[in-house]
Amino acid sequence: MAGYGNDSLKLDYSIIMDMVRPGSSVLDLGCHKGELLSILIRENDVRAHGIEIDEKAIYECVALGIGVSHQDIDNGLSEYGDRSFDYVIMNQSLQQVKKPDMVLKEALRVGKEVIIGFPNFAHYKARFQVFFKGQTPVTQSLPYEWYETPNLHFMSISDFRNYCRKRNIKIKSSAFIMENRMINMFPNFFARTGIFLISR
Repeated sequence: MAGYGNDSLKLDYSIIMDMVRPGSSVLDLGCHKGELLSILIRENDVRAHGIEIDEKAIYECVALGIGVSHQDIDNGLSEYGDRSFDYVIMNQSLQQVKKPDMVLKEALRVGKEVIIGFPNFAHYKARFQVFFKGQTPVTQSLPYEWYETPNLHFMSISDFRNYCRKRNIKIKSSAFIMENRMINMFPNFFARTGIFLISR
């Protein structure tokens, strides 16, 4: 979840908070330092657990009182039963895993509903940088140079919608962020972040 300004983080979190029913159970894949889970516990009274691969981030989760497992989600979620959580969240982590197709299948198996948030690689600022500069884009939502980015996959909002259609995944709701506000018009061009609530 690195690389976002504070205002953007708050809007991401606010949208996800509205998607999560109070009192539900949540598994956050790639929970980083536990900021989102901490807010969901406090504001939505959820029962929360995180999975994170970065040991330093895990220490910060523990300091916040959040239960977290040290695990590589590219290896699957075999220790969790089918539909064992109300929600599985992957906010700004799907594009960083090696096997996004497998990880999404596992998330949809373990969670009754899944919330995915990711940077939109087709955002107009990224398109312009590729077209006019001929360079890998560096934007507010894609803040890393090509040689240091943790992102392995650069999908667009249209890519994700097509993926869901091919895999028969139901998109229950969606929200799109342009700069520091929500938009609905031409999100594949104008939104820098897409957030989807999906299920089988």
